[in-house]
Amino acid sequence: MIAALLVSLLMPFAAPVLVREAAPRMRPVAAMWALSATACVLVAGWLAALGGLLLAGALTVPAVARLGHLIHPWNVEPAAVAYPATALAVGALSVCACAITRSATRRLREYRAAHAQLRYASSAGDLSILDRSDADAYALPGNPGRVVVTSGMLRALDGPEREALLAHERAHLAGRHHYFLAAADLGARCHPALRGLRDAIGLAVERVADESAASAVGDRTLTARAIGRAALAGNAGGAARPSFAAGAAGGPVPQRVRALLRPTAPRRGQTVAAACLLLAVSAAALAGTTDGLVSLHRKVEIAQGEAPRGD
Repeated sequence: MIAALLVSLLMPFAAPVLVREAAPRMRPVAAMWALSATACVLVAGWLAALGGLLLAGALTVPAVARLGHLIHPWNVEPAAVAYPATALAVGALSVCACAITRSATRRLREYRAAHAQLRYASSAGDLSILDRSDADAYALPGNPGRVVVTSGMLRALDGPEREALLAHERAHLAGRHHYFLAAADLGARCHPALRGLRDAIGLAVERVADESAASAVGDRTLTARAIGRAALAGNAGGAARPSFAAGAAGGPVPQRVRALLRPTAPRRGQTVAAACLLLAVSAAALAGTTDGLVSLHRKVEIAQGEAPRGD
């Protein structure tokens, strides 16, 4: 049981390999979906494995064993591994809970503040224009979502560039990219090794919006120029958008501009290899978690007298 759960605990450390080997070999849309799904599987396996270790250790406490209606002694073997692993689970789950609570509280506060300032914005359709000198633009999720742009950003771009910028932000809203970013951030909050995966998902999200904008305006060079000028103007203005909001100036802008100006489609073999790598890591995490939790369940049944000891 413990060995199987330890597999799930170790699998997130494969994230740097996934970022290096799999992410560059996939199209942006495929990378966004595949990397996000892998991050969810890894963090779910990590949390489930910690929960299993915590439960196994807790059942050695007589009071908890009585609550679980155990009528046979509960043994966790090997004890030299089980009890340190339980202590690790307690500490890791506590850190995860604190980090997620702080992040959720901060993002909720930012979300309310971002929507509150729209009361003073000029609106047209899904577009809200803030009368501010700093240059910023971002997709603000909600019901309905809004494309938020400052007057400073509008002055920094010409007409066609504005069209490309707004197409980029509308792509974020249409694709509900904030869900992908939230999943990536959740994984990074729960396990430090997943921070690189969060950055890779963020890049994939921006690349998807870049391609959508280029298709909408019919000009890849124009889109690249709009993104570059928006990033330069935003850096100069020092604007601070909500941390959860996706924007055209986010991520590694030079890499995104190069991808627009010199598009290269990944080879089929590379894409298949990347997909197989992601699938293998996800399957290993799922198998370890499932095997460990099923074994734990059987041990609980035995200790409760509901299953033969020989099972």
